Amino acid sequence: MFRSARPDARTIAGYAYGDASLPRSPVSLEDLELLKTTLLFGADDVRALRQAHEVVKDQIEDILDVWYGFVASHPHLAVYFSRKDAGDLDPQYLARVRGRFAQWILDTTAADFDQRWLDYQQEIGRRHHRPGKNQTDGAHSVDHVHFRYIVAFVIPISATMEPFLARRGHSPEQVRQMQWAWTKAVLLTAILWTRPYVAEGSF
Repeated sequence: MFRSARPDARTIAGYAYGDASLPRSPVSLEDLELLKTTLLFGADDVRALRQAHEVVKDQIEDILDVWYGFVASHPHLAVYFSRKDAGDLDPQYLARVRGRFAQWILDTTAADFDQRWLDYQQEIGRRHHRPGKNQTDGAHSVDHVHFRYIVAFVIPISATMEPFLARRGHSPEQVRQMQWAWTKAVLLTAILWTRPYVAEGSF
């Protein structure tokens, strides 16, 4: 059940998917296809993601409650949303990020994996790393998210989705296919988000 109506994506603070001003990703579309091939991500997964989109689009706030609860219960993760000087969670920062996180679920399950999508993954990665962290929201938090947690967070973000995918009466096999496609898509985005962290020529 929604806490509030989903806003038009264009009104979400800091949301820049498709913005013509975004730099082009240094990862080519050819490289993206090779990544997808390595992840065994194919047409069946795209179809399963589209099905997942229809399943979760009216459960977004419930999903975010689980994810935010997980972060809040682990101080080593909560620090990335905390005020650097005081150490307490910054509610305004959390709220602004939540709006984009909500849209990210919808964007990921509906992704075309085209140049616009690829460019925005680079931008998301930049916002987690120096010098992009905090700039979008004018936050006064720690100056970057450590590389290790971007990778590690793939598991909680993936595993906690399954109960939501199972709520609409799909068969266990359909739920498995949606869950597997979601996991691949989350790992793909996490890999792309780490691009700003990696030395030139090493990604």
